[in-house]
Amino acid sequence: MSACRDTDPSLFFPVGTTGPALDQIASAKAVCDTCEVAEPCLRFALETNQDSGVWGGLSEEERRQIRRQARAAAARRNAS
Repeated sequence: MSACRDTDPSLFFPVGTTGPALDQIASAKAVCDTCEVAEPCLRFALETNQDSGVWGGLSEEERRQIRRQARAAAARRNAS
């Protein structure tokens, strides 16, 4: 069962990326750190291009970075 099940969903969708939003992101990640389904949650977020919120313990920017790296790796493979 997901650790976030009984948590207010708004915790996982902070507004902004500075100040209080950083504290909120850290709190959301702390919930994810205790979750037994964090990995499939993250996989779902990446596969379905979830742009907002904390999913599987990663922030919006962290997931964007993973997608950028995956696109760059795919481009290198296709160029070979």
